[in-house]
Amino acid sequence: MPIKLDVPLAPRQLVPQILRLFELSAEKILALEKTWDPARGTPVFTVRGKYTSRGWTEWTQGFQYGSALLQFDATGDDRFLELGRRHTLQRMATHVSHVGVHDHGFNNLSTYGNLWRLMREGRIPFNPAERDFYELALKISGAVQAARWTELPDGYGYIYSFNGPHSLFVDTVRSLRSLAVAHQLGHALMGERDRRISLLGRLVQHAATTARYNLFFGAGRDIYDVPGRTAHESIFNLNDGSYRCPSSQQGFSPFSTWTRGLAWAILGYAEQLEFLETVGDNELRGLFAPAPTAASVRALFLRAARATADFYIANSCADGVPMWDTGAPNLHRLPKHLEQASDPFNPWEPVDSSAAAIAAQGLVRLGNWLGARGERAAGKRYRQAGLTVAKTLLDEPYLSLDPKHQGLLLHSLYHRPNGWDYIAPGQKIPNGESSMWGDYHLRELALLLLREARGESYLTFFRYGADARHP
Repeated sequence: MPIKLDVPLAPRQLVPQILRLFELSAEKILALEKTWDPARGTPVFTVRGKYTSRGWTEWTQGFQYGSALLQFDATGDDRFLELGRRHTLQRMATHVSHVGVHDHGFNNLSTYGNLWRLMREGRIPFNPAERDFYELALKISGAVQAARWTELPDGYGYIYSFNGPHSLFVDTVRSLRSLAVAHQLGHALMGERDRRISLLGRLVQHAATTARYNLFFGAGRDIYDVPGRTAHESIFNLNDGSYRCPSSQQGFSPFSTWTRGLAWAILGYAEQLEFLETVGDNELRGLFAPAPTAASVRALFLRAARATADFYIANSCADGVPMWDTGAPNLHRLPKHLEQASDPFNPWEPVDSSAAAIAAQGLVRLGNWLGARGERAAGKRYRQAGLTVAKTLLDEPYLSLDPKHQGLLLHSLYHRPNGWDYIAPGQKIPNGESSMWGDYHLRELALLLLREARGESYLTFFRYGADARHP
């Protein structure tokens, strides 16, 4: 097991580091707010410590404004509530109705979803008109996301990526939260001739399709079928719905594992296991054939979560931070990298701290879920792995202490194959920079742990009141 687990570590021991993180976070959110011109688009990643935009899709704006809402949640500082609320109202509407992306769970749950959650928890004053506004946005977002659909034979189907109807991204498992919340709000997608399409049904179908084609379980699909490995993309023939091949947009190859895609799978399936606790057989009955049961869906999601989590633990450095891709071409020059703490300044291949922040939350959630259901040993293993990763990211060289650097989490990577990441003078690989998704997910991870340490309710969109306690 390459990750060297810090077995005694508990969230309360991380509170000093978490509080320091949110002190730094406040400065960085305000600095970006002061200097960023929205006419430039959405901030995506830093170059020389300053956030820049990169046109591909505007998938990071929700992380920008959602970060302010997480900051308010952690600190109670009303400045950040006002900032997050104002920008959500002014700038996020087009994301709600955006038919061209698979990113609704990123943009809209981070903004409208966080505001709705805070009101449901009593953290902000209850206002029925404001609540209805957030709920309407979340309903529409979930339905629009579900409408981006490719039907496959045998009861399968998927939300297709921005590449087109032939393309299934592993990332989108985390975006299923938009369908889950909209379903809980009683919403459905309306199709031709007023056909009522279940958002829950499409959520389950998409997750099952992703597990079938983008995840590997050691069943011999090809010679690279290593249990828990993920492919960034799956390609389908739309003429007959047949699967053709794995692909990768941001990884090194279709037959290696891009670790941020792996991290999205860990967190996406772990979070959906939490959601399934609110779903009974009666809700699944008749949605599609063959008819699933809550138990069969839960077993599938758990298998996917555990396989990907096991692969992450086995293929990360000793401190829990992974290289950007498990098959990166120069890893042979780092023959013992998995036995040592990660080195973002090595001369051969970059790490991806954003993958670590995403995966850490998934590992903690999976560990909590298993522990609450009597699997204490397995639950503890995943939970301690997540806490070990968190401890690493909450300190140097990953936490950005420089007030002149606008990023919070250093050594995040965006798109290595396209060469979009900045390489500083004197360095041979990208390092020292940040991303909107990395910063957001480090804040979200820190908030999850801080709430537990304080004995507050569990950070989730899917349970409330007495049910929203830590597992």
